[in-house]
Amino acid sequence: MTDFTMKVGDNGVAIITWDVKSKSMNVLSREAFGDLEACIDEVLGNDDIKGAVITSGKDTFAGGMDLNVLGSIRADAGDEPAQALFDFTMMGHKFLRKIERAGMDPKTNKGGKPIASALPGTALGIGLELPLATHRIFAADNPKAKIGLPEIMVGIFPGMGGTTRFIRMMGAMAASPFLLQGKMVDPKKAKAAGIIHEVVDDPVAAATEWVLSATDKDILKPWDAKGYKMPGGEPYHPAGFMTYAGASAMVNGNTWGVYPAAKALLSAAYEGAQVPFDTALKIEARWFVNVLMNPSSSAMIQSLFINKEALEKGANRPDVPDQSVKKVGVLGAGMMGAGIALVSAQAGMDVVLIDTSQEAADRGKAYSETYLDKGIKRGKVTAEKKEAMLGRINATTDLDNLSDVDLIIEAVFEDVGVKAEMTKKVEAIIPEDAIFASNTSTLPITGLAEASVRKEQFIGIHFFSPVEKMALVEIIKGKETGDRAVAKALDYVRQIRKTPIVVNDERFFYANRCIIPYINEGVMMAGEGVGRPLLDHAAQLLGFPVGPIQLVDETSLDLGAKIAKATMAAMGDAYPKSVADDVTFWMVEEGRLGRKAKAGFFDYDEKGKRGDYWTGFNEKFPLLEEQPDLIEVQHRLIFAQVLEAVRALEAGVLEDIREGDVGAILGWGFMPWSGGPFSWLDIVGAAWAAERCDQLAQKFGDRFACPPLLREMADKGETFYGRFGPQAKAAA
Repeated sequence: MTDFTMKVGDNGVAIITWDVKSKSMNVLSREAFGDLEACIDEVLGNDDIKGAVITSGKDTFAGGMDLNVLGSIRADAGDEPAQALFDFTMMGHKFLRKIERAGMDPKTNKGGKPIASALPGTALGIGLELPLATHRIFAADNPKAKIGLPEIMVGIFPGMGGTTRFIRMMGAMAASPFLLQGKMVDPKKAKAAGIIHEVVDDPVAAATEWVLSATDKDILKPWDAKGYKMPGGEPYHPAGFMTYAGASAMVNGNTWGVYPAAKALLSAAYEGAQVPFDTALKIEARWFVNVLMNPSSSAMIQSLFINKEALEKGANRPDVPDQSVKKVGVLGAGMMGAGIALVSAQAGMDVVLIDTSQEAADRGKAYSETYLDKGIKRGKVTAEKKEAMLGRINATTDLDNLSDVDLIIEAVFEDVGVKAEMTKKVEAIIPEDAIFASNTSTLPITGLAEASVRKEQFIGIHFFSPVEKMALVEIIKGKETGDRAVAKALDYVRQIRKTPIVVNDERFFYANRCIIPYINEGVMMAGEGVGRPLLDHAAQLLGFPVGPIQLVDETSLDLGAKIAKATMAAMGDAYPKSVADDVTFWMVEEGRLGRKAKAGFFDYDEKGKRGDYWTGFNEKFPLLEEQPDLIEVQHRLIFAQVLEAVRALEAGVLEDIREGDVGAILGWGFMPWSGGPFSWLDIVGAAWAAERCDQLAQKFGDRFACPPLLREMADKGETFYGRFGPQAKAAA
């Protein structure tokens, strides 16, 4: 069975339907290229066929290229992977150009056959690049559909003509949000931007009608016509020069130079704009392959596309029946509880939002109302949707309202005693088969489960703040947590459209286990006299969204002090005291708690806007006369996190390195270009990493000691994905 089928109507118009039966959304495979080309060749070679409409057999058009294809091409290429990738890319360009030229006479630009696209819904990546090569694009009036080129989000850029065609369609300035930011819009906004031509109720019928009436002029692309001028000006046109100069500054300002795809895209756009169209396609292909050959690209594709998709589809879900949530009880209507109630109601669940006072419960529900009002102002939410969603949230103090929930998420004060009391009260009311989850960020789940009479139904569901914005949810299995509880948590996370990772129980779980050392290392260096701007900029130059000093101000220093004191109490003499504790405790004593207090490592104005670094800090902790090397600072920040990830794998906290990589990127923004800590270690090599550990440990202490697992892998020449990846597990 082929992915593309063709049927010619009595009117002489061929309807080419794309329908990948094994997928919920069409993706383009290597074999499908041949299927489609056979259809196009039939259209162009058969005099009885007047033209064609390419559409989809699904309610969407296409989600893009099957990115596994790129990996298979590289794997099959032997010693010449770059050449193989370039040849494949140019084959795609040649085919799309065949559609675009449609049999026209090269001298007169006449005699071609009209080919249109009819998009029933979402069209992304190659799913848009293909329609861009056709002569007119009709899209259904579907406000939920997304139109765009999001390749930059997974470490590549549009390399099948999308970059070249967008630049020539709308100019570099107008194209930049779509190319450099991966902006996706609904059909009406896509039409307003000039990406598609028509938004209609029946795109196939409208496209067919257009094909029957199209003239030679209608199917000639502007860049193939004489006298074509690029919108916004070419690079050496006065207007174009300013655009490209500004684009370079913008790219480097936004990416800090660590994302190769953005720089390559800009190079392809700049160089391609100075040459004829077909030469520009060749330039685009070369830069596209340049990115594909960069290990960053492979790592990002692996983590942000392949691994992320696998986890969202339940790669590690226990084999138990569907556990979809119908009604959820949320204990605690503070910021976390309010956010959990919001995303649950958004997903169509009924929510009981509990707090100790009606005022607090109502305030928690009002969080959703404020969020929805903002959505109405932006045109994303209707008044009817707002009313329906708020109607699903029952804000109350009455625990009896929990009598028919199938999931409880406890988000009360981070205190073992308070949580234990709530667990006992609630378990006496909820159904016997209901699952009880704690949203704790640091307290071990096994310990919290001691208060439960159904420990196999007790689990951790750790959200990140703010709940509605953060994509990751960490699911924590206690020692007695059963499979149904894990499945329930995973199915719930799927319902709220977030990405789950499942980890075993240990203090700080996985994410905080790695985040806290990152913050501590930064604070420690600040206490040693390293300049705070150097620390934050060193992190940003690695791709972290914010540096450790800014991050601790955002999360609050008193929270850090509380965690440190709790950890001291739990670990006793084994607790590794450091300068970071001295800094944190002193800052708290000074009342400099961070943004929330409008005073921390930074100064803030009355509205809470961050200003410059607080000068008083270096009166207490003087700056070193000679500042350390940038690379050394960066290595301390990286290894503080990466070594904890390895130790989490050693300890069995992580069962799947895919979860370690995806969780690191989505949870705290760990160097997305690297693919995550394990992918980064595979890029630099275990041997180099082990040697660098020894150097750092000798200079800065045992926290950088090389974990036995990493040492063993260095000695054996192993990689993490080679030893622990899904293919290695499948072969075992």
